[in-house]
Amino acid sequence: MIEISAGKTMSTGGVALRLRGNILLLITAFIWGTTFVAQQTGMDKIGPFTYAAARYFLGTISLLILWLAVSGRRKRAKEIGTYHSGWMAGIGGGLLLFIASSLQQVGIQYTTVGKASFITCLYIVMVPIFAIMLGHKLRLENAVGALLAITGLYFLCIHESLSLEKGDFLVFLSSFFWTAQILFIDRFASTVDNIDLALGQTVVTFIFSVAAMLFFERFVIEDVISMSVSIAYAGVLSTGVAYTLQIIGQRYAEPAAASIIMSLESVFGALGGWVVLGQGLEGRELLGCMLMFSGTIVTQLSVLMKKKKV
Repeated sequence: MIEISAGKTMSTGGVALRLRGNILLLITAFIWGTTFVAQQTGMDKIGPFTYAAARYFLGTISLLILWLAVSGRRKRAKEIGTYHSGWMAGIGGGLLLFIASSLQQVGIQYTTVGKASFITCLYIVMVPIFAIMLGHKLRLENAVGALLAITGLYFLCIHESLSLEKGDFLVFLSSFFWTAQILFIDRFASTVDNIDLALGQTVVTFIFSVAAMLFFERFVIEDVISMSVSIAYAGVLSTGVAYTLQIIGQRYAEPAAASIIMSLESVFGALGGWVVLGQGLEGRELLGCMLMFSGTIVTQLSVLMKKKKV
C-alpha cells in the first residue's frame, strides 16, 4: 500500500521514518524558539553581524567535527555509488540563510522576542502564496489562512500610530527568505548528503557574516567573550544541531506537517521571552499571535487530512 501526501510518496512501512522526522523537527522548533532569547541577549555589547559571525563560526566547527566523524559512512557511499555531494546546494542554502538570519538578527534589536518569533513564522503562510506564483491553484483554506495571518500581524505589530515598527518590518522581510530557505532545503534534502549541505550552508553564512561585520561594525574580542554563553547556545545548538536536524527531518517528514511543526518555534520563542526576559504580550498582541497561529494551521488542514491510496 502506498500513501501519497503533500507531493511525496511513502510506503506504509515508512511511517516510523515519518514519525522520526516529525520528532526531529519538533526538537528543531524548540531550539530555534529558545534561540530568540539568546539572539537578543547576545547583542547587549556586540553588533548583529559580529554576533552572527561568532555564532556561525561555532556552528561551522561543530558541524565540521560531525562531518569528519561520518567520513567512513561517506566513503562507503562513494564506493557503492550512493553518495551525492551537497556542497553546491549548501552554497544556495547559505546565501538564503545569511539574508534571512541577518534581517532577523538586526530586526530583533528593535522588537520583542515573542513578536519576532511569531512574525518569522509567517513563512508557513507564504509557502502557498509562492506556490500560486509557480502556477498552482489557490485553495479556499490558503486564502482564509492568509487573511487570518495578515489580520494577526496587524494586531501584533500595528499600534495607535498605524505604523509598522522598524524591528517588526525587518523580521517580516526575513520571513520571505526563511520561506525560500525551507523550500530550498525541501528540494535537496532527499537527494544530497545532508551533512555536506548543513556544513556548506553554515560556512557560506559565516563568510558573509564576517564580511558584513568588518564593513559595518568594530570587532572587540573582549565584548564577544562576554557574550559567550548566548553565542555558544545559538552557535552550537541552533546552528550546529538544529539546522542539521531540520535537513534530516525534512528528508522524512511530509512538507505540510514539517512546516506546521517548525512553526511551533513561535510558541517556544514567546514562552522563552516571557520566562527568561519577562517580555509579556498584551491582550491585543496575544490576539494577534492567536490569529497568526490559526492562519498557519488553516492553510495546511486539507493537505494533512487528504490522503490518496493507490
